[in-house]
Formats: sequence, structure tokens, C-alpha cells
Amino acid sequence: MDVVRPDLTAFAMSAERSMRAVPAVLYRAWTQEFDRWFAAPGTLLMQPGINVPFFFETRHLGARHAHYGRFLQLEPERLIEMTWVTAAGTAGRESVVRVELQAHGGGSRLRLTHAGFPDAVLCERHREAWPVVLAHQDEVYAPG
Repeated sequence: MDVVRPDLTAFAMSAERSMRAVPAVLYRAWTQEFDRWFAAPGTLLMQPGINVPFFFETRHLGARHAHYGRFLQLEPERLIEMTWVTAAGTAGRESVVRVELQAHGGGSRLRLTHAGFPDAVLCERHREAWPVVLAHQDEVYAPG
């Protein structure tokens, strides 16, 4: 089955961070353990497979935020690419989150690109949010 890719001609942003966890741990976090560091516990429906849909919720300031997507590319310990759809965050448009992992020192270098925002406001909101989210992930998965 061919993987249908969304239109990504709209706005995009990226963030990079040195992470303390090794690539294998971070790959698992992005493909199987979203409810450990991002999703509301008990809401995750996710299996790592190309074109396999997933769902989870986040909760912020008392509001429920549903997230939907599917995996476009998976290369263990190296690359996760997934579609990302939320009502508030992407205005219901299918965007793409790409996470590139590289071993770095005793941990990893993580580069996240999020593309396909329908407008500059939503893109800027994610440009501000993703570094905070990655810092939280780094805390959750820090060795020791």
C-alpha cells in the first residue's frame, strides 16, 4: 500500500535538542509510550506501523484535546515521521511531525520538524511549545 503524504506547502517549524536518553529509548517513547510523557494516561491507542492510525488525548487547563495521526516512516532508533491532526493545534488539518534521532555522547541529538500548519499563528504557537515538550520528555526519560 502506498503512503499518501499530506500537502506540506504551508508553514513549518523545527526544534533541536540534546537529550540524555539514547535513541532506542526515545524511539520507543515516540512510537509506543506517548502516555508516559505527552498523552493523558489511559487515552493512548498506538501501534508502530506504517499507515496505522493512532489516537491520544492531552488535557490542558481543563480542556480535552484529541490528537489523531498515522505513521508515515519508521526507522528504529533513527526516524519517526507521523501525521498530526488536532482541532486547536492544526485547525483539523493533517500536518506532519518528523523526529530524527542521532546518538550523541551518552544520549541523543533530536531534531523535530513540524510542517503543514495552515497559518503563521498556529506555527508560532508550536514553535514555542515543542521546546517545552522536548524538555519535559528529556526529564521523563533521563537515565538514572
